[in-house]
Amino acid sequence: MGSIREEIKQTRPFASLATEAVLTLLRTADQVRACLAAVVEPHGITPQQYNVLRILRGAGPGGLPTLEIAVRMIERSPGITRLLDRLQAKGLVSRRRCPEDRRQVLCCATAQALSLVGRLDRPMDEATARALAPLRPPAAARLIRLLDSVRAHASPRPDRKQEKERRS
Repeated sequence: MGSIREEIKQTRPFASLATEAVLTLLRTADQVRACLAAVVEPHGITPQQYNVLRILRGAGPGGLPTLEIAVRMIERSPGITRLLDRLQAKGLVSRRRCPEDRRQVLCCATAQALSLVGRLDRPMDEATARALAPLRPPAAARLIRLLDSVRAHASPRPDRKQEKERRS
């Protein structure tokens, strides 16, 4: 595999280095996503559903409100309710009204979900290690810092600090 230009058969130079970098990032994310999907899809779930189940496992038996799950997801999903509906239909999520606030619905991972996620832990760890195999730990740490910086500036919703700076 070569450069992004070769992969997408781009014959002209990119408009800017930023354009090339963003396209490279998107193409790389797509390939990593496909690598991870190959692990979970044979088990009847999507990578987004796997993400929800991991979030709920981490939340423990108390579960989490629907909107809190949406906030914690790696890939934001506008259809969180439909995603949870599908998981509930598969017997992987249970839902109940919050006793303190009846407007909230608490979602919990079922025993079946916890078992599935537990079985997927090792294969997912191996897939993520394969995806970053070319990088030694210092390079992986640098990549994380660089991506954190890009994400902080690419956010569609400015955080309060950025908002204050803009107003000044």
